[in-house]
Amino acid sequence: MIEDELVQFDKSINEFWNKFINTVSDSSCQMVALKDAYRDSMKAFAEKLSVKLKEEERMVETYLEYQNQICKQNKLIQGKKENLLKMISEVKCKKQEIEVLTSNIQDLKEEYAKKKESIATANKAIEQRLERLQKSADLYKNRLGLEIRKIYGDKLQFIFTNIDPKHPETPFMFSLQLKEDKEYEVSDSSPHLECLAEFQEKLRKTNNFSAFLANVRKAFTATVYN
Repeated sequence: MIEDELVQFDKSINEFWNKFINTVSDSSCQMVALKDAYRDSMKAFAEKLSVKLKEEERMVETYLEYQNQICKQNKLIQGKKENLLKMISEVKCKKQEIEVLTSNIQDLKEEYAKKKESIATANKAIEQRLERLQKSADLYKNRLGLEIRKIYGDKLQFIFTNIDPKHPETPFMFSLQLKEDKEYEVSDSSPHLECLAEFQEKLRKTNNFSAFLANVRKAFTATVYN
């Protein structure tokens, strides 16, 4: 029985060993297959990872390029903003200058209007006075041989005749102008009268034009007899 048991045990051990060897052999094949599969998967993963890294590098480069462009754009925008603020400041200054000029122009317009009104008033007064002078001239023309002409420079020329008995047609004349300040100015007497300035001052003080003409005629008459 012992021998039979030993034979049986030996058989059992051989069977177990054969099974173990077969199992180990199958496991080794599986391990090799797994190892190959792992190596292939790692290679594929490494390739994908390499592609991914390159894509990320390109993305980083693109980002940096965009960031650089944004910095340049920000600098340009800042420069344009500064220029715009400068232009706005200049426009405000120009606007203030225009307002000052407008105010000055308005003041000048008002002053011009006042002066224009004053000149119109003065001209009207001068015209009225000249009309009175003309009426006086018409009155004296026949009595005193006086003729009044309007000459260049808004002057009136007074011409006396019938002064020299030997030559009644000989003219004795002087010019008169009414200035803007309403003052009389007598000039250009022929023959020359030294007393004409004195007569002018009296006329300015008294405004008696009839007496002035009479005095001038007397002075001209005196030159004839002298």
